[in-house]
Amino acid sequence: MNHANLKDMVKGWFVGGFNPTAFSTEACEVAVKSYKAGEKESAHYHKVATEITLILSGRVRMGNNEWSEGDIVVLDPGDVTDFEAITDAVNVVVKTPGALNDKYNVEIEL
Repeated sequence: MNHANLKDMVKGWFVGGFNPTAFSTEACEVAVKSYKAGEKESAHYHKVATEITLILSGRVRMGNNEWSEGDIVVLDPGDVTDFEAITDAVNVVVKTPGALNDKYNVEIEL
């Protein structure tokens, strides 16, 4: 049995090819990410990974859409999105396969 604590992980990522990680694998990456209202992430896409985001709580904007508790957003490789927490929010994010350095920032209006 292994043990880890989410507070020790970087930006909420606890499964994947990171250090530290609770479970090391290249098959996927998993995070629990907490945001304060107004926090943003710049527009980006992935060339390799599919990114699945479950909104556990709060309201967020991804691209030109608003999502709330229970919504699941699936971004295929090449799909571009940005992110803004409209309210305090908690998301679970899964990327498959695990693909370190597969985040490409872009400067476009969505």
